[in-house]
Amino acid sequence: MENEINLDGGHLTIEQLNAIFHTIPQEMDVLDENDVVVWSSMNNHRLFKRTPADVGKTVYEVHPGHSQGRVKAVLKQMHDNKRKSLSIIITKDKQPVNISFYSLHNEQGKYIGCIEVTQPVANLQVKHSKWRNILNMIKKH
Repeated sequence: MENEINLDGGHLTIEQLNAIFHTIPQEMDVLDENDVVVWSSMNNHRLFKRTPADVGKTVYEVHPGHSQGRVKAVLKQMHDNKRKSLSIIITKDKQPVNISFYSLHNEQGKYIGCIEVTQPVANLQVKHSKWRNILNMIKKH
């Protein structure tokens, strides 16, 4: 098939990949081994907006100044193989948001970058979640 990408676990078209990243509520930024943004999900519901112009910038250029020191510290630990992941909860616009950083390695174990995944979690922190899950299964979207 044209424009198909073979991956571990199967294959997807570029159209399918773009649809996935436009649909899921998580936003993602991928950094290379030099902490340069090489890809960002461009969905409409991003909490932290990215544009195509952000690709090619360092991660420090796209993060606010108050968080840069912490981002640098985490990435240094990942570069040094002292940390594989980190998840934190912050508050943005009075809503809880989970931000996770995952260290990326090739098959030889060499550090090749990091993926940052951001997701609002207020709807996941609801009392009576069993009933919420049942209602969500019934509700039509």
